[in-house]
Amino acid sequence: MSGTADEALGRAEELLERLKTTRAELERLAAEENAEAAVDVLTELAELAKEVESELAKARSRAESRAESPQP
Repeated sequence: MSGTADEALGRAEELLERLKTTRAELERLAAEENAEAAVDVLTELAELAKEVESELAKARSRAESRAESPQP
């Protein structure tokens, strides 16, 4: 497994920022009642959420592996 738990957490934080920006875009589209574009943004939000979940799982796994491995 390459990378560290901190790197995975950093990536998750970046994705969360993208998620916030995309959510704001969805709110703008909803105010404009642009349903077609809103559906596209909802799809993007779902994909971002999956990526965040994946990065958090990686961070958790790496942290657990580090905690279980013998320390010199």
